[in-house]
Amino acid sequence: MNEYDHRTRDLAAETQGGPMINTQEREHHPVAALFPMLSEDELEEMAADIKARGLLQDIVLDQQGRILDGRNRYEACARAEVEPRFTTYDGEDPDGYALSVNIARRHLTKGQQAMVAARAWLVSNHTARSAANHVGVSHARVVQASTVLQHAPDLADAVVAGAMGLDEAYRIARENKTKADSAESQLARLRTEDSELADKVVEGELTLVGAWAERKARAAEEERQRRVATHLLCEIVPALAQTEGTATFARYDPSEALPGRAITREVIARAAAALDEMARTWKERDLS
Repeated sequence: MNEYDHRTRDLAAETQGGPMINTQEREHHPVAALFPMLSEDELEEMAADIKARGLLQDIVLDQQGRILDGRNRYEACARAEVEPRFTTYDGEDPDGYALSVNIARRHLTKGQQAMVAARAWLVSNHTARSAANHVGVSHARVVQASTVLQHAPDLADAVVAGAMGLDEAYRIARENKTKADSAESQLARLRTEDSELADKVVEGELTLVGAWAERKARAAEEERQRRVATHLLCEIVPALAQTEGTATFARYDPSEALPGRAITREVIARAAAALDEMARTWKERDLS
């Protein structure tokens, strides 16, 4: 008898004229539901045994009528058309009870047990260390299983079923975590350089790779425009400055002007305005 047995009480009802088969669908307690059901062959074998010898161990319910222990027995009773018997757990830790009794009767590896404990940690009031103690595995293994649940959740069922070891799933989860961390840092950097592109990534309009490719193209275009603007100013302004104090203005001959480049009073006014803008910009940028 384990520490929980003395906390249960018998709820089997007396019937008249023979037993009536209980066909009520019962909800499973969240922790109990973490454990996989038996295979079809195993359920049929259990049903045949119950039909021949009856239900030897009561099905345990919590205070809300959910199955804490005995989901397979309950299913086998339905198949064998045998009325199940129930007891209700009357203790203060139904999560721990469901975890302990279900682990105890299953032949699970430490990796499988750790994954069940990690899942129980998420759906119960237990800490990771408490869940680990209930199933008899180290806290470190439960933390590894938790990492799988966070960064490779599609592998958790395979670990519980025994199709994949926890070590292999944990390795993949760590790789996924590293990629995710890298992606987060790249997204943060993109946001500082181009918040518009970062928003498109978050909204699913662009992939992170696509956003960085567009950012690279934009940066290249910005560099090209800076180069063109700089060369243009370097060609025009120094040449204009060299005309100060000379007779250049007096020698201007409209008939010799290049096509489309004739100088009028309007052009001179716009050139003066441009130089004023340039002077203000240089002052703002603190350029000598």
